[in-house]
Amino acid sequence: MKFKKLDWYIAKKFLETFFVTVMLFIVIIMVFDVAEKLDDFLEKSAPVGEIFSVYYLNFVPSLLNTFSPIFIFISVLYMTSRLASRTEIISMLAGGMSLRRILMPYMATAALLAMGSYMLNAWVIPITDKARVRFENAYMRDYYSQAKSTIFRQIKPGVILYMEYFNNNDSSGVGVTLEEYKGKELKSSLFGRFIRWSPEAKKWRLEMVWQRKFLASGNQQIQYQSMMDTMIAFNPEDFFFRIEDVQSLNQNELRSMIAKEKMRGSTNVELLQTELYRRYASPFSTFILVLIAVSVAGRKTRGGLGFSLGVGIFVILFFLFFSKYFVSLGNSGVIWPWLAVWLPNALFVPVAYLFYRFAQQ
Repeated sequence: MKFKKLDWYIAKKFLETFFVTVMLFIVIIMVFDVAEKLDDFLEKSAPVGEIFSVYYLNFVPSLLNTFSPIFIFISVLYMTSRLASRTEIISMLAGGMSLRRILMPYMATAALLAMGSYMLNAWVIPITDKARVRFENAYMRDYYSQAKSTIFRQIKPGVILYMEYFNNNDSSGVGVTLEEYKGKELKSSLFGRFIRWSPEAKKWRLEMVWQRKFLASGNQQIQYQSMMDTMIAFNPEDFFFRIEDVQSLNQNELRSMIAKEKMRGSTNVELLQTELYRRYASPFSTFILVLIAVSVAGRKTRGGLGFSLGVGIFVILFFLFFSKYFVSLGNSGVIWPWLAVWLPNALFVPVAYLFYRFAQQ
């Protein structure tokens, strides 16, 4: 479809209203966030320049993506209500345009925003969020948040890691045990009293190491080494990865993390899979919300803008409620992760169609 002058007019109004709404809400959210976290910034002596140039600059894409369905919905509601109140929608219909034709520039613009939402989810936010997480680790989390005790993981099939204590602040730990199994049979065991991670060499150094191998004859072979360098297939960051920071993983990293967690038998697999599928399903909701907003606000009603906003906010609240509810079910494994993120869209497609049919009357 070739865009005409009227199409460009609607698309321009849509984008202008969207970006003004985004800027207004982001400023408001940031003001409240600064007020809430000011004590933490002062307590850790966070540099003022880094607060805004590192933390908040990298926080904005996450905010934009989180609230974009609301921003888009409110923008379309407001803009279309304004067009309807000035009888511009009526003029278009009277000129022979159908509601379906009027929707074309809306949907084209929605496609642009949906593509932007996916790019934010999959590639931009993971980059900016890593910088935000580094800032939080440096200035907003206490020393002991980077220390763990009683670490127990399967690092690869048949190999179990146990560590009594590890401190990521100095990359050192104590009491590490590695056990290798073949089926249910223990084949070898390694114990190191002290352990240290070398970020440059990507290697672990063990001290006071005892190795025990269980032979087929039933005997044991025991060996002691004062020091050993080894490449245990585990990165210290895996100990301290917060599941709420999952958005800092791009698509490739997220798929890799899912594969690792499956191999380790982790309970976080469903949550990670839900996040992966959500990145595909969330942009699709843009089209549903735009259709509902245009259908609600495109009719000139006695209540005017206030009535359209009231109905629209009621609809968006229900949509967000169902989205969060089903995502929580997906995270906990109650339903399949892919189904959890697509169900709200599936439920609201007929709702959007009913609004559309009503608007045509």
